[in-house]
Amino acid sequence: MTFPFAKDLAHEPPCSPRMRMGGYVILARTIDVCRADLSETAGDYRFNCPLDRMLFVFKEVRADDFRARVAAGWTDVEMLEWMKSTGVRRSAAEVHGWSDRVENDRPYGDPVRRQWFKGECERLGLSPLSTTLFDYLDAEDAATFGSLARA
Repeated sequence: MTFPFAKDLAHEPPCSPRMRMGGYVILARTIDVCRADLSETAGDYRFNCPLDRMLFVFKEVRADDFRARVAAGWTDVEMLEWMKSTGVRRSAAEVHGWSDRVENDRPYGDPVRRQWFKGECERLGLSPLSTTLFDYLDAEDAATFGSLARA
């Protein structure tokens, strides 16, 4: 089944995780991947991956509830309004602070993610010491899709 606005992620990347929707990083990308997953056009992307869960944990929403609304054909605007009103209500300052922290996350500093991140950065020619998670994700999209990738 095809869902409205679904991208074919085998041929184009989802939104950059940096793109802010209502102040939230990750949200636009999560919607893109969820729609593609529902349309069976997600390629190598997976809905409810660790990146998505960062958003779900911050807002205390369930991935299944998020997915159900996307499956019902909700627009980006409707999804944003739902995120604002569901789970833990967050002030604009809290959303901004969380988004800034997530955007500047450096997995190399985390012993649990260090080895994985080091290998991924080396594969892409990035320095794991100075690369953020979002730098890595944007570079991965660019390596996969070339000029189609959005920064």
